[in-house]
Amino acid sequence: MPNVSHRWLFLVALLALVACKKVLKPDELPANIALGATYYTQFVIPYEKGTYLTSNFRRGALIPVNTPVRLSAITTKTIEVELANGGQKLLVKNVEKHTGDDVYHAFDKLFAKQQVNLWNFSDLERQHIQSGTVAVGMRKDAVKVAIGYPPATETMSLASDVWMYWSGRFNKFKVTFANGMVSKIED
Repeated sequence: MPNVSHRWLFLVALLALVACKKVLKPDELPANIALGATYYTQFVIPYEKGTYLTSNFRRGALIPVNTPVRLSAITTKTIEVELANGGQKLLVKNVEKHTGDDVYHAFDKLFAKQQVNLWNFSDLERQHIQSGTVAVGMRKDAVKVAIGYPPATETMSLASDVWMYWSGRFNKFKVTFANGMVSKIED
């Protein structure tokens, strides 16, 4: 009898694991998300070993804002895109416990059908957006485009005057705003 219950538990665990990464079919996707379609990155995306975690660790190589990508696949936990300018693949792993976003909301933050209009930003902001950095004097929208969204576990609301980011798994840095502009950056 114990062998049967162990097998049953193994089967249930295996099914639960498979369900966590269900590949979504085109008819299961929201109208704004289509496999094979081209989108543009909405902020500078850091990645390591071909992977970006939506926890948004600020390390690794950078994919510039407005980079065209083609959506290859999407599951309930991941997004796979191919960069149009070279075919490099990027795997986005949605870490819902850090972002509070399901894979669709993560997609909407990362990618859009239209490019970000960089002329809406000052020269200082455009300079830092291009390098994926933040400087005193930048507005909140420019910070989002330059370094992305802070993890929701560290910054409960974008209306807050303090946004906490992770440099890595154990290191944080703080961006403080006064009157909607960066007033201080602390490692």
